[in-house]
Formats: sequence, structure tokens, C-alpha cells
Amino acid sequence: MPTKVAVVGSGSWGTAVAALAAQRAGVVLWARRAQVARAIDQEHRNPDYLPEHPLPAELRASSELAGVLGAADVVVMAVPSHGFRAILEQAAPHLPAGAPVVSLTKGLEQQTLRRMTEVVAEVAPGHAAGVLTGPNLAREVMAGHPTASVIALDDEDLAVELQRLFSTETFRVYTNPDVVGCELAGALKNVMAIASGMADGLGFGDNTRAAVMTRGLAELSRLGIALGGDPLTFSGLAGMGDLVATCTSRHSRNRHVGEQLGRGRSLAEVTAEMHMVAEGVKTSSAVVELAARHGVETPIAQQVVEVLYRAKPAADVIPALMQREAKPELHGIRS
Repeated sequence: MPTKVAVVGSGSWGTAVAALAAQRAGVVLWARRAQVARAIDQEHRNPDYLPEHPLPAELRASSELAGVLGAADVVVMAVPSHGFRAILEQAAPHLPAGAPVVSLTKGLEQQTLRRMTEVVAEVAPGHAAGVLTGPNLAREVMAGHPTASVIALDDEDLAVELQRLFSTETFRVYTNPDVVGCELAGALKNVMAIASGMADGLGFGDNTRAAVMTRGLAELSRLGIALGGDPLTFSGLAGMGDLVATCTSRHSRNRHVGEQLGRGRSLAEVTAEMHMVAEGVKTSSAVVELAARHGVETPIAQQVVEVLYRAKPAADVIPALMQREAKPELHGIRS
């Protein structure tokens, strides 16, 4: 099992994963800002993202990227999708030979429509790339609430090693070889959470939320299968599990954005007051473009894009979806 872990990115989830891994290995967390790194290193708290949760005394932090990477056995990338490539390019010269790169990022690169493991393959060839994903809200993980996650890697032996690294008494990790499916599910569920939040903001009830979530699952399954994902992945933790958590939790940033849009606020107003990134905002247009390239219908994602970037009122989304041509429920999911 790896004994030295570098976590690149000190947001809420990166910090939580660093705290998990610190129970089994030496962990150094990279923070962009020196004052955050000092607070984590000396006060054992992340003042910006998880101020209410004490961090393990063994967890170290630094703002010097090269030093953090050092002799790491595993590198964990906890960077938003829009900055993932740039930070990885800075990190690449310092990556220890053979160290796998695990992405925590649930989004797509806007310009290239690449998944994060594809970005790793381009920027840091020769390093195994995988993802840790699932219904894992950072505050609940830090509070010790029982949950489960998935480590997705092509290399089964390495996946088992990382499974042991990240597993704790309250954080159960499963392995899955379907990197494509797990990664796409994590990206698409954020877009569906914005739609679910819109329904909440508009004052609709449980029936509407259930319909949005279920049809959202159909969308992410269609696209994931078209791109080579295993259909079973989308009914598991990376798919349905993460979708449920993100569409219903008060801690979900993406659901929050949708709820505020549903209440009539503008995207600029909502994002200006947010301290953390809502990946679904930037990923939505990439999802729609990627789906179009592969001839996959994504009506919910398309409506989210209309609201986010084309000033469509959120109140017009539900009628637009409800009045679409009637189809079989499993249309596009099975032949």
C-alpha cells in the first residue's frame, strides 16, 4: 500500500480526502495560498472550506507544489476542471516516476471536452490515471457519517491498493474498472443537480424532483454507454448514488445554483456570492456539445444550458421538457 500521498488542491473535497488518507499514510496537501497552507499545517484546520472540522495532526500542507509532490507514491488531483490542465502542467515535471494520478474532479474540460483522466494521459503520459467518485459530500465525510465511494482504475491490483489507502471505518471504497463510466457519471450528475435545484426553487414537490432525477439518470446513462461506459456503472455509487446525493442535499453547490435560478436570480448574482466552484455550471455546455458529437439526446442538460447561458427563464424549463415528443422510457438506453 502507498505510504506517501500528495493531494493537489485544498478545497473542501481535497481536504477531506487528504484527511482520510492521513489515517493510513503520510499526506502532504498543496494549497495555492500560503496562508491556507500554514493554517492547515499549524492549526490543523482549513479556514476557507472546512473551518468547523479539525484535521489530523499528521496531515502536512504547503504552498510549494514541487515540494509537495516530492517522493509521493500517489498523487491526488483535487482541482476544478477549468484549472486542472494548467495545474497538472506545473506538476508534471515533479511527478515521481510511476506514481499514479487519482482525479477527484467531477467535470469535463470545456475547450477539449476531455475527461480528467484523458487530460492526465496527455499531460503526464506514463502515469496510471483513475478517479475516486461517489456520493461523498465533504462535510458529511469529515463528520464521520457512513458513506461509500468508488475507485476506478484499469489496473485491478493498483485499484485494490488505493481501495485500502482511502478506506476507513466510515468511508467504504469499492473498485470498478469502468473509468469512462464513473468519470462521466460524476460530471453529468452535477448538471442534473442544477435542474433538480431549479425545480425546487420553482416550488415543485417530490414528484417533480423524482422525475428530474430519474430522467437525468437516463441522460447520463445514454451518453456514458455511447462513450463506452458499462451500463451497470450508472446504477451504482458513481451514477445513481452520486446523483441522489447531489440532487437532494442542502450541501450541494450545484443544487444550490439551480434553486437560486429557479427563484428568479441571475447566474452572475448566484456565483458572485459562492465561495466554491459549482462544476455543473461550466460542465453543462461541454456535456451538450459532447452529446451532440455522439448523436445522444440530452434534453435536460440542454435546458440547463439555455438557462445558464442564454437567459431562458427557469420557469420555462419544465413546460419545455413536459411537452417533448412522447417516447419509450428506455429510449436510447438499450437496443
